[in-house]
Amino acid sequence: MLKTKSLLSVLAIAAFSGAALAQSDDTAPADTATSETAAPADGETPETTENAAQDPAADLDTGQPESGGVGQGYVRETFGDWQLQCVRQEDTESEPCQLYQLLRGAEDNPVAEVIIEKLPEGGNVAAGATILVPFGTALAKDLRIAVDGSQGKVYRYAFCNSNACYARIGLLPADIAAFKAGNTANVTIFAYERLDEPVELTLSLSGFTAGFETLQPVTPPQ
Repeated sequence: MLKTKSLLSVLAIAAFSGAALAQSDDTAPADTATSETAAPADGETPETTENAAQDPAADLDTGQPESGGVGQGYVRETFGDWQLQCVRQEDTESEPCQLYQLLRGAEDNPVAEVIIEKLPEGGNVAAGATILVPFGTALAKDLRIAVDGSQGKVYRYAFCNSNACYARIGLLPADIAAFKAGNTANVTIFAYERLDEPVELTLSLSGFTAGFETLQPVTPPQ
């Protein structure tokens, strides 16, 4: 295996010590160093050339903070265990946003993702949720969600693409009320190779109420 860290250390030492190594080379004739002076490059003065030689970091680009442009996603705010993810627009009030949470397994490995969007008021469904699960999930076994040990609901998977498989869920006003009042929701999926061993994931509801109230309803396509 290539020891990248060691290799980078060697390269860094070589790059930053080049000037010092050259200056400490005692094989060069003494009168050569004193009698010959290199002409500075165009735009340089003897002073800047001397400073660059003394400071090996003088010509390094330390970078600038990246400015997020219109159309780029970013995390606007965090509510408990939920992120408010938005797409940047010229007007902050018009930015489309969603609540997001990453679900981890027993070994703290990322397993699933939950995305929630608020729907326009007046309909039977209060919010739409998209749950992303990994390949190898048994799609014939419905996804199950239960809040604080209450009777759960099961949902079908909708489709898969090159990234994951998706369940698209409609959350009723009663479901949203349960999320707001609850502490955790248990999300159950099944691995295709272990149908008798459910994978239990914990969806934290900490911060859900504040985050959901911050959401603006999604705008229907024109």
